[in-house]
Amino acid sequence: MMRGKVRIIGGEWRGRKLAVPEKQGLRPTPDRVRETLFNWLNWQVPASRCLDLFAGTGALGVEAASRGAKQVILVEKDRSIAEGLRQQLAPFASEKVQVIQADALQWLSTPPAEGFDIVFLDPPFQQNLLAPCCELLESKGWLAPNAFIYLEAEAELQALILPKNWTVIKQQRAGQVAAYLVQRTVNLA
Repeated sequence: MMRGKVRIIGGEWRGRKLAVPEKQGLRPTPDRVRETLFNWLNWQVPASRCLDLFAGTGALGVEAASRGAKQVILVEKDRSIAEGLRQQLAPFASEKVQVIQADALQWLSTPPAEGFDIVFLDPPFQQNLLAPCCELLESKGWLAPNAFIYLEAEAELQALILPKNWTVIKQQRAGQVAAYLVQRTVNLA
């Protein structure tokens, strides 16, 4: 059962649509929030490596791929949603987008071969997943030295708990959603 569609708003695949499955807790990032996010990230997306945790509709990761990211990994726990993403992305004929069906926290517990430049972190609300994901991203080597992390949380979230070397550089609220763009800084000297 489908609940509608989200539109890719920029880049090579602009105007294409992704179906929104009828699943409890699945909230696609609204168009205006995605547009603002990709305006913030405008110069960072081309040739970047992106990780979209809790991918859901895949809108954030696919938007990044459409705008020139060289590699995008979509991680989605729900098997039917992950399979639906694979089917929807098949006509795009793109080697740069990969869908992985896995639990995000378990998947993050194993260090990657290379850090990501941009991470989209939009977990289900009310499940306290932001802080442990941020900790694993930082401690397990998932991030490039000056990576950008997009965090989406419920607007009423009391406190955003981030690693010490992460700085909120942009934020906005839209209805029930609080969105943050964070940059990781590492002194390489």
